Amino acid sequence: MWAATAAAQPPKAVSAPADAKPGAPAFYQSAGTRKMADLLQKIFQANDWKTDSFKEDERAAYWRKQLEGEPDIRTELKARVALAQSLLKLGDSAGAVEQLERVRKLGPERGVTFAPYFAKEVRDTLGIAYLRLGEQENCLNYHGQDSCVFPIKGGGVHQLTRGAEGAVREFSSALEHDPKDAKARWLLNVAYMTLGRYPQDVPKQWLIPEATFASEYNLPRFLDAAPAAGLNINGHSGGAIMEDFDGDGLLDIMVSSSGPLDQLRFFHNNGDGSFSEHTQAAGLTGEMGGLNITAADYNNDGCVDLVVLRGGWFGQNGKYPFSLLKNNCNGTFDDVTEAAGMLSLHPTQTAAWADYDNDGWLDLVVGHEANTTEYHPSQLFHNNHDGTFTEVAEPSGLDKLGFVKGVAWGDFNNDGRPDLYVSVKGGANRLFRNDGPQDSVHPDPAHWKFSDVTAQAGVAAPIHSFPTWFFDYDNDGWPDLFVAGYYVDDFNDIGSFEMGLPNKAETPRLYHNNRDGTFTDVTKAMHLDRAILVMGAGFGDLDNDGWLDVYLGDGDPNYESIIPNRMFRNNEGKSFQDVTTAGGFGELQKGHGVAFGDIDNDGDEDVFEKIGGAYPGDTYFSVLFENPGTANHWISLELQGVRSNRSAIGARLEVTLVTPQGLRHIYRTVGYGSSFGGNPLRQHIGIGLASRIAGIEVRWPASGLVQHFKDVAVDRFYKLVEGASALTPIEHQRFQLPHVPESSSPQHMPAHN
Repeated sequence: MWAATAAAQPPKAVSAPADAKPGAPAFYQSAGTRKMADLLQKIFQANDWKTDSFKEDERAAYWRKQLEGEPDIRTELKARVALAQSLLKLGDSAGAVEQLERVRKLGPERGVTFAPYFAKEVRDTLGIAYLRLGEQENCLNYHGQDSCVFPIKGGGVHQLTRGAEGAVREFSSALEHDPKDAKARWLLNVAYMTLGRYPQDVPKQWLIPEATFASEYNLPRFLDAAPAAGLNINGHSGGAIMEDFDGDGLLDIMVSSSGPLDQLRFFHNNGDGSFSEHTQAAGLTGEMGGLNITAADYNNDGCVDLVVLRGGWFGQNGKYPFSLLKNNCNGTFDDVTEAAGMLSLHPTQTAAWADYDNDGWLDLVVGHEANTTEYHPSQLFHNNHDGTFTEVAEPSGLDKLGFVKGVAWGDFNNDGRPDLYVSVKGGANRLFRNDGPQDSVHPDPAHWKFSDVTAQAGVAAPIHSFPTWFFDYDNDGWPDLFVAGYYVDDFNDIGSFEMGLPNKAETPRLYHNNRDGTFTDVTKAMHLDRAILVMGAGFGDLDNDGWLDVYLGDGDPNYESIIPNRMFRNNEGKSFQDVTTAGGFGELQKGHGVAFGDIDNDGDEDVFEKIGGAYPGDTYFSVLFENPGTANHWISLELQGVRSNRSAIGARLEVTLVTPQGLRHIYRTVGYGSSFGGNPLRQHIGIGLASRIAGIEVRWPASGLVQHFKDVAVDRFYKLVEGASALTPIEHQRFQLPHVPESSSPQHMPAHN
């Protein structure tokens, strides 16, 4: 275990937890996993501390060295400010405050008058250091339901106030020097909230009215069950997958953390409201790093496998391999990256599974981060049906994609072949239509035709983008497209955005499918242009009404990026309603991998989110929002391909309901989820108040088979096998998730680090 204020250390090889899965070895690690672990360590050790963001301790040591002896005033000021910035990134906020306060005293002591720009730098950095100190001493060390949840109130008010008081002092001073400083105004209001003095004590000229943050729909509060359930995972930015990895009918949690020495973590669902860590017993020890993860059954053995994606945003230090982890169907995983023919060293955080040639086996596209100084071709791995893959991006025209931040498959023209959307940071996004084999007479999966139809489809924007996905938000049977923006001109844009003032921040795009190969930008009309700096993102159905809602994790590596994560409820395909504050979803810490799923098998979708930042000291607890439930009905379908891929990825569902207003249709596609989040392959479908399902239609991708099931009972789990004549009811163990009461005081929080 390592403290929240220290950088991660490699895990020690110790015995598995006492409650490890029966039959699993006490400690397991395959030869492939050992080899990958050694490679990851060697790459990290070889990276230069001068450029590697996760070697901040070495930079801090360098600046301390500059302070030895009696340095001149210019050298000392520079070194102390730089040291403070390093300490802040390392998580030593108190040390950063100490250095910056010392800088302030140096001027009068040495008879030096600071230039305005330098005084502002010290003031701004000091305000952030104080604010971060308050977060650590309260939200991290004394964690409760309301900790760092916006708008901060109740149990979220800080018990230890030195950080917030210092932040109020510094941001007030910033506004006195520049009343138009939007960043300082926004953070001042946040700091007053943490003291329990908002809105009454905020100077009127700087007050942001409470009405600014009001929800647009009275969604009930979703309480965080993670701490009481054994999921108090304190880590960096990373991915999250909610999936039944061992076939016991219970959804488990897999999380990654982006620090190069951060261990991949596997938490087994015990079926009683608790989770046990099975990382070591599962053979995952040494699988370090990974800003994102994605899951699918690539070898059609009925067990869900895993890909860990590494090196994203690390630039020249990002030449890490991604890992393919094979699920052995006995509670363990093996790293088979090299054996599968997939070992390569490129920075990435995005990949997506699909059977692009409809041969019944899943293929993988991996988007890499190419830039002006280093060329990193993206990759398309075709499945050879024998546990190996052949890389075919170049002959298929998918290698030169730019600085890729998201990839998503979806059949936008409903022709039965998965198409590909690519989110590019700093360039036009691209939509590739899957046109089949280049030679239809002698089809070769290594020479596939993907036509760039971006211009005619009208989906190139935004230029600075991040997560993306296809989903049918209006239930018309045609996949629509979402892609989030990721850009601010400076941090004043954040404050201006939160206050509803003009700003240059990039917002998302929601593209409606026109059913003719083109899309229309309906973002503003659908009120989904109200989030910035979106990282983790996902979708699901919060209230079982059959309309897909959207959760967006916001922020960037800088501590100035204090933005509430946002939840938007789909109002029957007519608009999206901001329900962030009503539902308690407004985590102010950095939001990353998002997963919607019925983790307690009670008939509604809960939400797990991996929280944490990129700096070594910017860690935070992940959250599991328990769904309080509604009166609406639901159905859950576990699809199994036979001729199509076993995961059923790409299978299309149409559910027809009988309602007082007539027939209603709900559409879903298996597996095509967010590029930065991992929903279960199991399909949870809310059906509103309808008490009867008239029929379910399934279209399978490889076989082309269309199945129909009539008069299906609601509020049940079913298995749906390709070609079977009937649905098979499944009994899944239902249980209650525990949680710390909303009204209780924050408690000292030991964490799974």
